Amino acid sequence: MKIKVGVIFGGKTVEHEVSIITALQAMNKMDREKYDIIPIYITKSGEWYAGSMLSDIEVYQDLGLIKKYATNVVLCKKDGAFVLQSKGLFKKVVTELDIAFPMTHGTNVEDGVLQGYLQTVGIPYVGPNVYAAVVGQDKAYMRDIFKANHLPIPEYVWFYDSEYRENDEEVLKKIEKIKYPVIVKPATTGSSVGIGISNNREELVKNIEEAMQYDSKIVVEEVIFPLTEVNVSVLGNYEHQELSAIEEVFSKHKFLTYEDKYIGSGKVKGKLGAKFAPVKGSKGMASADRKIPADLDEKVALEVKDLAVKAFKVLGSSGAARVDMLVNEKTNKVYVNEINSIPGCLAFYLWEPAGKHYTELLDDMINVAIKDYKKRESKTHSFDTNILQGFVAQGGIKGLKGTKGKLQ
Repeated sequence: MKIKVGVIFGGKTVEHEVSIITALQAMNKMDREKYDIIPIYITKSGEWYAGSMLSDIEVYQDLGLIKKYATNVVLCKKDGAFVLQSKGLFKKVVTELDIAFPMTHGTNVEDGVLQGYLQTVGIPYVGPNVYAAVVGQDKAYMRDIFKANHLPIPEYVWFYDSEYRENDEEVLKKIEKIKYPVIVKPATTGSSVGIGISNNREELVKNIEEAMQYDSKIVVEEVIFPLTEVNVSVLGNYEHQELSAIEEVFSKHKFLTYEDKYIGSGKVKGKLGAKFAPVKGSKGMASADRKIPADLDEKVALEVKDLAVKAFKVLGSSGAARVDMLVNEKTNKVYVNEINSIPGCLAFYLWEPAGKHYTELLDDMINVAIKDYKKRESKTHSFDTNILQGFVAQGGIKGLKGTKGKLQ
């Protein structure tokens, strides 16, 4: 019997379209002999829709078609099964699910919010749990955890927008203890949205104002220069990890921008050539200019892989995360930049040079999720005893017998 996989994508996030690309690419590569694939699209307003038509990228050019032809659903547990149920007066079960596979990016869907909902429903799901998702999306919390575990990271500060508005001079002085140039980042967005380089105070103020449009928490850190940006993917959980090839990414800007990642030229040097296009008209993160494998000294490459595993384990990650690193070209010092707990395109392009094709990667991610679910279910989360029994008789609560039907 095939496993019914609900692939969840979209959501109220600035990375909405990137998520669609990731999901459509992945669904195109999943093993149809093993899995029944149920596309689940979350609109920008938070409505959930299901239907086979959601596998076609052309549908997303006219979102009115989705509301007209797909089914508006909710995920719930009913009679011991996990189901997608239609909304409205006459509710009916649209389909059952065995496992959920979030292919979502950014705020409200990658940051623990969706994972918390899935865990509350009780369904097994692929990728990071609630805790790993939260810290994997929050650049401030992430850096605090890396620092506490002695992982090498650039010098940084973070603050709330309210602190800046109340006393901008104090915040700016705190930042300027780090030498210019500095990079300003919204703490919880991805895909380089809202990020800017500041070479002086005027640019710093402008970039902070820009970043505060996207987030209430802002991170500012030193710029590593001269810089080589490298990424590596880690597959597994806290017990077991595999490593992909290392990539070196290139940008015409001072950092890898949204345009570099998703609207780039798609130049790829190395064994892969230009073999990226599961979705017609879009290559997602695979469109960035890159070299695979990265041109690194063997010692530096080993350090990159070692730090990637440490970062993955420290945050309690699961699935296939991408760990982004910064290498100072002069000193060869390696810094951990951040982890992407559900990376664009699920970082499949890093695994193919290592001998793991996309279909196998997706299969491995589902297997890790099943193992994680079994471990989670084996732990004690509640007790059979009810401490409220006899509580009324002891005088704790009185007069409830006549309240049935009166509580609203």
